[in-house]
Amino acid sequence: MQTATVGAARVPISRFGLGTAKLSNRDDQAEATRVVAAALKRGVTYFDTAPYYGIGQAELALGAALQEQPGAQVTVSTKVGRIVDPATGAWHYDYSRDGVLRSLDSSFARLQRDHVDIVYVHDPDDFAAEASATAIPTLLALRDEGVIGAVGVGMNQWQLPLEFVRNFDLDVILIAGRYSLLDASAAEELFPACIERGVGVVLGGVFNSGILADPSDQATFAYRPAAADLLEKARRMQAIVVRHGFALADVAQAYSAAHPASTAVLIGVTDVAQLETNVAAWHRPVPAALWAELADAGLLPRGGTLPGTEAARP
Repeated sequence: MQTATVGAARVPISRFGLGTAKLSNRDDQAEATRVVAAALKRGVTYFDTAPYYGIGQAELALGAALQEQPGAQVTVSTKVGRIVDPATGAWHYDYSRDGVLRSLDSSFARLQRDHVDIVYVHDPDDFAAEASATAIPTLLALRDEGVIGAVGVGMNQWQLPLEFVRNFDLDVILIAGRYSLLDASAAEELFPACIERGVGVVLGGVFNSGILADPSDQATFAYRPAAADLLEKARRMQAIVVRHGFALADVAQAYSAAHPASTAVLIGVTDVAQLETNVAAWHRPVPAALWAELADAGLLPRGGTLPGTEAARP
C-alpha cells in the first residue's frame, strides 16, 4: 500500500484510509475487529474516526479493534467540535478550549490511546469565529507539546478550509464530497493553496454519499435524494465504465486519488467483503482510454484534473 506523510512531524498516512463511521452502526464488535485486522493485513494503516460517529461508538469500536493488534504501526485521526454523551445519545457543538480538551480526553479514553496522530476541527460551518479563536489555536498548542501529531480541519465545503489554510499553520485538510466525479469544486482554489503551503489533503465522501456507488432511483447526493440531472449523469458514467469492465465506484475512487493534491482517500466499509472490494479496486489501474471516453463525453467535472495529466477540465 502506498504511503505519504503530513505536517512538519511527517505523520505517516496510508494513501488508502479506512473511515470508521459505518462501523459505529454495528452491534457486533467482532465485525469491526475483523475489518480492522483485514485492513492492516492489506497495508491499510490510516484509520479515521470522530466522537460524532455513532455518538462515541465508532471510537469505541476502533479502540477495541486496535487492542487486538498489539504492535501494529497505525495512524489514527479523530475530531473535535462536538461533545457527545454515549450514555444518553445527546451531543452539542463546543469549539472552546475547554470543549476541545474535554473532547480529546474522552476520545483518548474510548480509543484506549494516550496520543492521537491527527486531530481535525469537525464541521465548524457556523462557528468559524470560535474555530479560529480557540479550537485551532488549542490544537496547534497541543501539537507543539507533542500531545497530538498533526492538526487539520474536516468539512463538507472548501471555502472555510481555504481561509483556515491561509491563516494557520495547518498540517492537513479533510474535505468530504468536494472532489469527486460529480463535484470538483475544491480543486480550483483550495488545492493550489494546500500544495503551495505543504498542507496534506485527505478526501472523503468520494461516492457523494452513494450516487457514485449505485446510481439507483433511491440514490443520494450529499445525503439527500439525488436530483434527476445528477442521476442521469452518473448513469451515463456507469454505462461507460461498465463497458470497460469496471464498477462506477472503482473509477470514482481512482479519480479522487489521482489529483496531485490528494494525500489520502478515506473509504468507509461495513464488512470485510466491502473492504476487499475497495482495496482490490485501489490497486487496479484505470486505463487511459476509459478516462478519455469520459472526458470526450463531457462527463468529467469542471475544474478537475484528468488522471494521468496535469490538465484541468475547463
